[in-house]
Amino acid sequence: MNKKLAVALSGAAVLALTLSGCSDDGDKVNDWAKTVCDQAKPQIQKRADAQQLIISTAADGKPADIQAADSKAFQDIANADRALAKAIEGAGAPPVDNGEKLQQDAVKELNSTAVAYEALKKQVDALDPSNQQKFADGLQDVADGLKKIEKMDQDALAKLQSGELGTAMAKQPGCQKATPSPAGSSPKAGSTPSGGASAKPSGSASKSSE
Repeated sequence: MNKKLAVALSGAAVLALTLSGCSDDGDKVNDWAKTVCDQAKPQIQKRADAQQLIISTAADGKPADIQAADSKAFQDIANADRALAKAIEGAGAPPVDNGEKLQQDAVKELNSTAVAYEALKKQVDALDPSNQQKFADGLQDVADGLKKIEKMDQDALAKLQSGELGTAMAKQPGCQKATPSPAGSSPKAGSTPSGGASAKPSGSASKSSE
């Protein structure tokens, strides 16, 4: 049931991806990247855990459990995006060409993405888990909305991840892609997600989201 939601989230942008290009980074650029990435690390982890919560719950979750897990995950990602925006804003304009605009655009787009995730949370909260068919149809709508937000997420960080600034950020441990926090078993609603990004979600309540 939760498959498309999980697939969409599994590809969602995080701050650090493998970036191409070489640059003789100046100390100021590296210092800016370190300032942002040190603060970004717990938020990147929070996003990874939220994504894994959706994937893990989809494996054997009941509609009510899926609803609670998705709702929590969306709020956690919204909170993480706001914290990332605050970190970028607090670091000041990066010392690169057009740095002030890069900073302002990233902050604006991350905050907008946070609002969009909270709207998805409300959409999930409004679903009726007692009606499996309608619930599955509702999740399909959520998954469709998530695809649009995913693009917003990627756009918000893409410019920071290019050129000299992106190269400097890619070197920072705090901006590396996070591994979901491990747990002993598949999570119940609102609990910590289980580890293993290779979990393959499948749903039993409805096939409409396949």
